[in-house]
Amino acid sequence: MTSPICEEEIINAIHQIVGPSSKKEPVALHEPYFLNTNAMKYLKDCINTGWVSSAGSYVNKFENAICDFTKAKYCVGLVNGTVSIRLALHLLGVKPGDEVLLPSISFVATANAISHLGAIPHFIDIDKRNLGIDHKALESRLKTIAKMKGDTIINKETGRKIAAVIAVHIFGFPAEIKKIKNISLNWNLPLVEDCAEALGSWRDEIHCGLTGNIGTLSFNGNKILTTGGGGAIITSDPMIAEQARHISTTAKIKHAWEYDHDQVGWNDRMPNLNAALGLAQMEILDETLSKKRKIFNSYKEVFSNLSGVKLIEEQKNTMSNYWLVTLSLDIPSSSKAKLLKNQILSKAHAKGLLLRPLWKPLNKLPMYQNSPKGLLNNSMEVAKRLINLPSSPKLIP
Repeated sequence: MTSPICEEEIINAIHQIVGPSSKKEPVALHEPYFLNTNAMKYLKDCINTGWVSSAGSYVNKFENAICDFTKAKYCVGLVNGTVSIRLALHLLGVKPGDEVLLPSISFVATANAISHLGAIPHFIDIDKRNLGIDHKALESRLKTIAKMKGDTIINKETGRKIAAVIAVHIFGFPAEIKKIKNISLNWNLPLVEDCAEALGSWRDEIHCGLTGNIGTLSFNGNKILTTGGGGAIITSDPMIAEQARHISTTAKIKHAWEYDHDQVGWNDRMPNLNAALGLAQMEILDETLSKKRKIFNSYKEVFSNLSGVKLIEEQKNTMSNYWLVTLSLDIPSSSKAKLLKNQILSKAHAKGLLLRPLWKPLNKLPMYQNSPKGLLNNSMEVAKRLINLPSSPKLIP
């Protein structure tokens, strides 16, 4: 009989990949990667020319680079990922008092963007294999609580309109987006793909974000590519792209000098400085993604020698960017897994190894505890078991 795995074995295995760490010299979860880029050159150009705000040329260059890479027809650069989700939902008709279906496992920004519109998050369970919304749970929940009233979907339990679905590609692992899309089509619900963590992730040779109506990206400081703060929407719909560009620039009607606005807009466009930083990293994105895959494979080799743990891996017909390598404590008892997880995190942080647990399920946060939800068994289970490992591209020379 093999002895139970302990926290020291796991921490030692991680150190084999990341090297030594200490409180004074910690190993971060994910750091920006600017090595061998034109970042300083492009930033200096912005400063020297004075084009530092959203009207500069690097915004268009960055948007075009994202389109070229993802094969999206349109990209609109914005100030952050949360704004990108909020704008996407607004463009698809989500109104105050509507409900939006989303997975209970995601970064809080996904639910917050719904709340910013005055809408209500409605939580659905996840698929343990890819951590995205479970298409079977989504379909079951709709069959249980939804009814058609003309062209509108109504939640029979709350009386509110169900206005949209958000699928999230967690840690760069593509969700079962085609099956989710089919369900959304059957119920006449628009679909947003939250791809904050999935730049460089594909399913069936389609980049994440391009199966639904709108995809949203984030370029926060810890993402595959960072613009400091920043986000974007990608879409194949010209009307959505046109409206996104218009509303995110205060809905100003183009004119040489007049300031006319035809609707309530937001000042959400990405500044030129941020876009310049992003463009420099887009130029080496293939190299970065290659490093990310090498990091995952290195962890996989080390952990293959340990029992009671496994890594979350990309599924058939998908390609993950492996944004954050994710370890699952694969032991029978969920309570023991939770205890071990906390022991690992405590000892790792004491040694400057900045591991991170999976986010707390959104329905457990105080502002969302009363939100509608289906059965969330998978979400509750994986939250006890998952740990994100250091995944910075610089870990690979």
